[in-house]
Amino acid sequence: MVPVDERILSHLRRGTLEYCVLALLRSGPHYGLDIARTLTSGGILMSGEGTLYPLLSRLRKAGLVVTKWQESTSGPPRRYYSLTAEGDKSFEAFNETWTAFRNAVDSALSASHGRSAEPGAESLVNEFRVTPAQDPLSNGES
Repeated sequence: MVPVDERILSHLRRGTLEYCVLALLRSGPHYGLDIARTLTSGGILMSGEGTLYPLLSRLRKAGLVVTKWQESTSGPPRRYYSLTAEGDKSFEAFNETWTAFRNAVDSALSASHGRSAEPGAESLVNEFRVTPAQDPLSNGES
């Protein structure tokens, strides 16, 4: 694994982790530990389980996921998380926005290395402006 700056990773995770969870749930229901194992592999998206369960709770309260308890053959019942229609809609909006944002960041980084930025990078940056009111997980603060 490439050495990374944990401070930078923390900031990047803050804005994207919930959408990584939504993306994972698009393939079907998952239980918490399964989500944690998937997202912690490699140590980039999540460094531990400590942030996952509060995030899952926020997603549930926002109506983006629903939960269902299921019996397990290997222990106590497990809480499975599934994507709602609203969660799928939220993921789709993020996915479209992410592409524009990623392209703008890549252009800016290319320009900082002396390469010319892709045409339209400025418009891509302006296109990504999202207000806290547009984010279903935001508490309205910026």
